[in-house]
Amino acid sequence: MTDDRQGPRRRRQGELEALVLSVLGEAEGPVSAGWVQERLGDDLAYTTVITILTRLLAKGVVTRERAGRSFAWTPAADQAGLAAHRMRRVLDAESDREAVLASFVTGLGPDDERLLRELLGRSDGE
Repeated sequence: MTDDRQGPRRRRQGELEALVLSVLGEAEGPVSAGWVQERLGDDLAYTTVITILTRLLAKGVVTRERAGRSFAWTPAADQAGLAAHRMRRVLDAESDREAVLASFVTGLGPDDERLLRELLGRSDGE
């Protein structure tokens, strides 16, 4: 006999963090955790949203400022900056940085490789 009951869907690691960052990226400025919770819907508990925001704060990808008795939250960077931060975290977690970078670069398409070379050339001149 099979059990057809559906429990809450288990999210992949980092999925909620990505959703929270996406919502924060849509905001016009600093927002409350309640505002984030409303936009996420999905019946997430307020405490879950606070936990995620606090984890993101510890990772340096969001900032907060005092707003009355609570906090207002904002992304620490734009979408490109947040993606770059995630890439650096992945790279930092690996023991063989050279192998990871070499694998990444060899997997780039011609246009991305050209762009990377241009960007590296610009940084040499600074």
